[in-house]
Amino acid sequence: MRTLELNNSGKLILSVEDIATLLSISRESAKVTANRYVRGKQLIRLKRNFYITPGKFEKLKEEDYFSLANMLQVPSYVSLTSALSYYNISTQQMRGIVESIGLKRTKNVITGNMKFKFLLIKKDLYSDFILEKQFFIALPEKSLADAVYLTSLGKYNCDFEAIDFSKLNKQKVNQIIKLTNNKTKSFWNDLCKRYKI
Repeated sequence: MRTLELNNSGKLILSVEDIATLLSISRESAKVTANRYVRGKQLIRLKRNFYITPGKFEKLKEEDYFSLANMLQVPSYVSLTSALSYYNISTQQMRGIVESIGLKRTKNVITGNMKFKFLLIKKDLYSDFILEKQFFIALPEKSLADAVYLTSLGKYNCDFEAIDFSKLNKQKVNQIIKLTNNKTKSFWNDLCKRYKI
């Protein structure tokens, strides 16, 4: 086993090309080797031709998981309760789950002990996110607006009780909600009355 060389590389995520270079083998041999290492649990497949060693995966921090989420579905940005918790706006902790908004499809990707959830929204609502360090994440108000939008459509279940609405700019949330639909607007108005936002 030459996994020590992979573990000791300076790269967090290894492509097939990286494996070929590190082990001084051809690209085709690297693909075969990577598949064998995945079966033997010496590598974790993130997506086609991209891998991480279990040792590095175990040491990942929240921000690393967010970067991985961005990589697993392109384009995407971290949002919903994952982002609200990151900003200390929601007291609900998302252990073992990273929630993102994507444009391709709604899906769950289970990698190691983590579940990466991708929820689909309309293209014209795919906005109001920033590059924070090494990952894309929704602005706080957009994180809430995404949760309101998807919950109003029955596609998500947000714990609004856990949210500190005083940390959010209601006017900014209103601007984003205006771009959605009547069902979402009505749902948001009900939330505003219920929580005195």
